[in-house]
Amino acid sequence: MPADPRAVLERPAPPPDALLRYGDDPEHVADLRLPADRPTGPARPLVIVVHGGFWRAEYDRRHTGPLAAELADRGYPVVQLEYRRTGQPGGGWPGTLDDVATGVTALPALAEQALPAGRTAPGPPILLGHSAGGHLALWAALRAPERVRGVLALAPVLDLAEAYRLDLDGGAVAALLGGGPEDVPERYATADPARSAAPATRISIVHGTLDRQVPVQPSRRYAAEARRTGADLRFVELPECEHFGVIDPLSRAWPTVSAELHWLAG
Repeated sequence: MPADPRAVLERPAPPPDALLRYGDDPEHVADLRLPADRPTGPARPLVIVVHGGFWRAEYDRRHTGPLAAELADRGYPVVQLEYRRTGQPGGGWPGTLDDVATGVTALPALAEQALPAGRTAPGPPILLGHSAGGHLALWAALRAPERVRGVLALAPVLDLAEAYRLDLDGGAVAALLGGGPEDVPERYATADPARSAAPATRISIVHGTLDRQVPVQPSRRYAAEARRTGADLRFVELPECEHFGVIDPLSRAWPTVSAELHWLAG
């Protein structure tokens, strides 16, 4: 296991196999990784990876390269979705959310055109999101559950109002939505997972108890409420895991992440 958990953010990964474009903006792109050949078993579903970084421009899809490459090695076709972020033209409200919604809608067909025949299981993709990407993945599934097979949310930001009050990453939520819950209540009502019922799809939330970037308590509350209302949701709390172990194939958390993805793939 790496001595510095953040090392995964800079770790080199094999280059993607193709670049897909789902819109006109330079950020409307996704890296496609072809699945490794599997001698037995059915084809696996497409996984759309939504990266984190508190929705900020300085973090892009490249830091999910090691995760995406590992999933492709395990037989999953993978696309790493990029989107406009705060600090960029068009990023923030509503562009960031609009981009993710558009990408989730468009990328399955684009990937199918680029993939060899029979290498992708039929049906909608799995959305895998980390941190702010976990928020975006759950929001996209809530908006259009029929387009999503399941959501794997890794250390997700699930309560935007509390994240605003805690000032996570120095005002990240205010930068995304343009203010606090009292300033723009209609935006929180639309964008905050904690203010909506869980999406009507399979959900797995994996969160470490040592996470200092995104505290685990909102994930606990979200999972408890979702289960109370009958959602098909699993919540896995990882002791001695921090924020970045859940996206690092070299970490002790990775077997759990892999198992949860396998459950979502069905």
